[in-house]
Amino acid sequence: MSNRADELIDRRRLRRKLTFWRIAAFVVIVLAIGFATQRLMSDAAGVSSSHIAQVKISGTIFEDDELLERLDRIRETPAVKGVILTIDSPGGTTAGGEAIFEEIRLLAAEKPVVAQVGTLAASAGYMIASATDHIVARQSSIVGSIGVLFQYPDVSGLMDKLGVKLEEIKSSPLKAEPSPFKPTSEEARAMIRSMILDSYDWFVDLVAERRPLTRDEVLKVADGSVFTGRQGVELKLVDELGGEREAKAWLVTKGLDEDLDVVEWKKRETTGNLFLPDLASRFLGVPEGGADILRELGADRIFLDGLLSVWQPENRRLPD
Repeated sequence: MSNRADELIDRRRLRRKLTFWRIAAFVVIVLAIGFATQRLMSDAAGVSSSHIAQVKISGTIFEDDELLERLDRIRETPAVKGVILTIDSPGGTTAGGEAIFEEIRLLAAEKPVVAQVGTLAASAGYMIASATDHIVARQSSIVGSIGVLFQYPDVSGLMDKLGVKLEEIKSSPLKAEPSPFKPTSEEARAMIRSMILDSYDWFVDLVAERRPLTRDEVLKVADGSVFTGRQGVELKLVDELGGEREAKAWLVTKGLDEDLDVVEWKKRETTGNLFLPDLASRFLGVPEGGADILRELGADRIFLDGLLSVWQPENRRLPD
């Protein structure tokens, strides 16, 4: 009799536990749906009323399909009356800068677009800023670094010390050149230099087309040098000193209502990681936004490939 009573008690406990977890699961689902609905409603409210769209481009520039798609949606959204492109980038791949430049030009053909430079808009960062019709920068912003480079390591000396050599059979001497596994031949250097100079000429022509400068004037500042915002105004690489307020004021001169709100169009997040960042931060000790931290440290530049338009200063002590 005692065993039967214990069995009934265990069953009741089990039912209570199952009921608790069912309720907990239901609450989590309801919260998730509510959160997603709130996000969707806020996004819909933002794009349905007239406003100025703000797009932030920061970090190293790559060929970013999501950013290109976002700029295209802004162009096709009637509620967007103008665009502020906020840039804080040292540059990146030349092809990535070119793709964004072309998308901005399509956007600027239909709506006024202004660039607002934060700390830095160099190399491909300046390239995309020049795609807009007006550039605003802080007095101490860094702009310029017009140029192209191609980087590769040479580990042939290390291989010699380790007693390792590379055997290769190829169809022609310049195939897969330059190689990090052997010293670069003069023929390979000439090939890469020709490619770099061709891309450089294209970059110079682009700046000459977009800025109130002749090609000769652009060449004088297109030696890789960087400039402050103040210098940029003098050199006509920048139109005006200021920040978001001045950028919006310029849009008003283009016929926009000064009462329009500035709404940031952010990168769309997938619902798959709805609670993961917070859970990782709280329970696993992983810093939230860890990938952003690595990006800020410049780790993403290590993996850049192809022709680059990027400003990479030597490590130096920053002022206190």
